This record gives sequence, structure tokens and C-alpha cells, in this order.
Amino acid sequence: MRTPLVTVILPAKDAAPFIGTTLETLLRQFDDPDALKLVAIDDGSSDDTGVQMRRYAERFTHAEVITNPRAVGLASARNQGLAHVEGDAFCFIDGDDWMQPHRLQVLSSRLRELDCDFLRTDHVRVTGAERKIVRAPFAWRGTVASPRDAILPADDTTMVDYPYAWAGIFHRRIIDRGLAAFPEGLFTAEDRPWIWRLHLQAESFAVVDAPALLYRRGVSTSLTQVRDQRQLDFVRALAQTVEIVKQDAEAARFLPKVVWTALALSSHHMVRSRQMPPLLRAEMRRGIRDLLAILPAREVTAALERLDGPRRRVLARTLRGTGEMR
Repeated sequence: MRTPLVTVILPAKDAAPFIGTTLETLLRQFDDPDALKLVAIDDGSSDDTGVQMRRYAERFTHAEVITNPRAVGLASARNQGLAHVEGDAFCFIDGDDWMQPHRLQVLSSRLRELDCDFLRTDHVRVTGAERKIVRAPFAWRGTVASPRDAILPADDTTMVDYPYAWAGIFHRRIIDRGLAAFPEGLFTAEDRPWIWRLHLQAESFAVVDAPALLYRRGVSTSLTQVRDQRQLDFVRALAQTVEIVKQDAEAARFLPKVVWTALALSSHHMVRSRQMPPLLRAEMRRGIRDLLAILPAREVTAALERLDGPRRRVLARTLRGTGEMR
């Protein structure tokens, strides 16, 4: 039995209706079954997610199943998986998504050919019976580039606005350099500080074409659909992202982009918060006010002018609380 080429990290909580599809497609990634290692994390499930993980693990040459008695969240569960990576490459998949056959065989081959730190891909968004290709926002395909150069411009969609951890593959040197781990304890928006650190500190990346990963939207148990205390983690995630940028040697270059991102996401969550209980919505407003207070005033004013009318209006009351609205 040889060392696997790719380790797949699969955390899931209460994913029983979908996890079988996810695991079945992982069995179809390589012609050689020795090439893949599965690390599955049952993150405090109350259904038979863990049972299905253990049943499928018997069909993989290399497999480990980790069971958390209580949920630790997606970020911490992914970090658990990172400690079990074998081979030169690793990737992530969520428990309600799936891959077309040979996706990882193609990606691991391209990673070796291009010899870069990580690869990113498009993905297919699945909403009920509808399927839509979502493109990675980078113009050059199959070309090794600097991850820092893919952060800007500030007023356009770029690779840091495409934070999906499962949309690619990574060389294990990303782990060795301390760039693979997610902020511990975040239940939502954990990929925001992660993607910024990756693009600021990794040395090389490329966007490539490959068989698709299919990302399932609208699942009732997904945190994107749940409106409770966990949703407020986006404020902490954005604050961590701002601090990562502030500590960079070229902070002035990237601050306009991170400020724009913070305002855009804050206005988005404020709109969604209308369906939250009043006390939770008030807590979110306070969190956003604290976030805005750590942003440079000049950049906030400039970003605010670029926001469209509805998003500008939804932030107006909170911004007045920071003294930034004139």
C-alpha cells in the first residue's frame, strides 16, 4: 500500500440525506484506489451521518473517521482533518456536495505539472433541479500567478471574493507554512480570513479547468439558511480579516478592498437580519458598529460612496453611530 496522492477532508453534521452521494463520488476520483485518503469528521451529528461515514470508510484503502461528541463547527472540524493529511496534496469537501468522476485525478496531476502552492476551479451551484456554473473570478487559466495580484482591484469581484475552501486543491507545503488552518471556533464566514491569508502569504497559484464540484444550495441544515447566534460570527471573521491586512507590508494597497468587502457583507447581513429575533438583530448591529470602528475612516467614506442606494441606506443608521456618516 503506497502513500496516497490526495487527502480529502470531509467534515459534516446531520448530513445523512446527502453524505452517501458525497462519499460515493469520492470512490470515483482515481483509477488507483491507493491514490486517495479519506478523513471524515462527524461533527456532533444527531442522525446517522457517522454511521454512513464508517460504513464507507471500509471501502477506501486509506480512511480515518473522527467523531466529535459535540459540534465544534466547520472551521475547527476542518483543522482536525488537516492533522491527518498524508501525501503531497489535500482538499476539502462538505457533506452535502459531490464531485464529478476523476476531478481529483485531474487536479492532482495539474498541481504537479504547474508546481504551485494551490489551484482553484469553477464550481456548479445546485439549487433544486437548477444548475449554474459559477466561474472563479480570474481571467487567466492554467497560468501560474502571484496570489497577491489576484486580490485587486478593490471595486471588482476578485479571488478573495471566491473564498470557497472546496473549490480547489492545495499542496501540503501550505500546511507546513501555517496557511491551511481556519480560525478556530468560527461557525460562519470562517473562509474569509482564511482566503485573505492564503492570497497574501502563499507564493503561487493558478485557476484551472477540471471536472466539477457540485455545491448544493438551499439545504435547511446549512448555516447559510439558519438565522441564529452562529450567524453573528461573520463580524468576528471580518475583524480578523482586517487585522490580517493591517499587518501586511502592503497594507495601504489592500485596505480599500477589505473595507469594501466589510461594508458590502455587513449590508447583506443587515438585510437578512430582518428575519431574526429583535434582540439578535440588535446584537448584530452592535457588532457591525464595532467592526466599522476599526476601519480607516477615509476608506469607509470612499467605499460608502460606491455602495448602491439600498445598501447605503441599510448601513446609514449604524454608520452614524461610528461618526462616519456625514
